[in-house]
Formats: sequence, C-alpha cells, structure tokens
Amino acid sequence: MDLATILGIIISFGLVLMAILSSGSIFIFIDVPSLMIVIGGTFGCCFTNYPIYQVIRIIGIIKKTFAFSLESVDLTIARFMDYANKARKEGILALEGAVSQTNDPFIAKGLQLIIDGMEPQSVKEVMELELMSLQSRHQSGIELLNTFATFAPAMGMIGTVIGLVQMLQNMSDPSSIGPAMAVALLTTFYGAVLANLIFTPLSGKLKIRDQEETILRELQIVGLLGLASGENPRILLEKMNSFQPPTNRTTEV
Repeated sequence: MDLATILGIIISFGLVLMAILSSGSIFIFIDVPSLMIVIGGTFGCCFTNYPIYQVIRIIGIIKKTFAFSLESVDLTIARFMDYANKARKEGILALEGAVSQTNDPFIAKGLQLIIDGMEPQSVKEVMELELMSLQSRHQSGIELLNTFATFAPAMGMIGTVIGLVQMLQNMSDPSSIGPAMAVALLTTFYGAVLANLIFTPLSGKLKIRDQEETILRELQIVGLLGLASGENPRILLEKMNSFQPPTNRTTEV
C-alpha cells in the first residue's frame, strides 16, 4: 500500500471536514440532486468522451495509486549481476531456471528471448516495444483521470447555474433565497472537491509511478542487452550503475 496516497487523502478530506464541522452540521452540505448532477454528469461526459470499457477501468486505475510496488534499482542490479555471473560460468542456457523463478513478466520475456538465441538488436527492439506499450497504457490511465478532473468542476458550474435559475424564479419569497443559493453553490463545491482532492492528485501520482517504472524498465533493458551480448559483468555493472546516484553505486560484481 502507498502510505503517501492514503495520508494525503486523509489529511485533505479531514481538514475540509473539520472546517465544515467547526461552523455547523455536515448535513447542510449534503444535497442529493447536486450529487446526481456532479457525479452522474461527470460519468456521463466521460462515457461520451471514451469507449465504455475505458471508463470502467477507472476503478482499477485508482486502485493502482494505492497498491503499487516496484523492485528497487539496487535489487535489480544485484539480480542482473547474478544472471551475468551465472551465464559467464555456465552458459546462457543456465538462465532457464531464472525465467520460471522471476515474478516479473518483463524480465522473464527478455530472458526467454536471450535463451532462444535472439540477436541483441532484436532483443532490444522487442523490449523497447514492450516498454512503449507499457507507457501507452499508463498514459491512457493518466488522461482518463485528467478528463474526470476537467468534467467534475464543469458539471458543478452547470448545477450552480441550474440552481440560480430556479432561485431567481422565486424571488417573491425572500426566505427561500438563502437556502436556494446554498444548494446552488453545493454543486460547485462537489465538483471542486472531486477534481482537486481526488482526480488531479491521483493523476499526478500516476505520472510519478509511470516515470519510476519507465526508469526501472530501461535499466532492465540495459541488463538484458548485456546478457544477450555476453558482456563482462564488470562492464555491465558500470552501465547499470549509471542509473544510480554516485553515493548509492555498488562496486561488487
């Protein structure tokens, strides 16, 4: 679980809730028609903008911001040093066991291509295509969250306009103006909360995740190409160390 995401949501929603409770009841901020306009309208716009299967992915996309783990750069380098030393001593076919042992499909695919005797250039092309496909999937998820963040405030403004029009039709009753105005503004409130406390921050988190995984996959491609070319483990280590800050680089082959 990503602690930062959980803490961020708890803190942001907690402060908003404290501000509400400090000056009244939370129930005055609950209005079903306003919620229907903002939430229903936002999903409706996204269904119009995207194929239905992409909008349904929103649950899985949000889940990834909470449950996400990557192998560290240190462990990846150590893993490939083991592979390189084993391949140098016993031959590249000795890595067949590593294919079934690794739980990373990206590495497993690269190792299998090498074991099958594919040329290093071909291995590079295949793995770079895999990386491009991965980045494309990530980008589609980021864009979907950004679209939700765009439509939610817009639907909030539409709800506010609807409420104001209804309020102006009852100007003959001054006692109804205050409550009607409050309800009209709630749609803007809901849209702003959804966009700025949920969708936009989660989109930003996914961008960071995409960058982190891209760097890790590029490191793994360097390792795979070193294995495919039969490079000396020391040379391979120096190449992979370039992905590390100088203070974190290892000298053990």
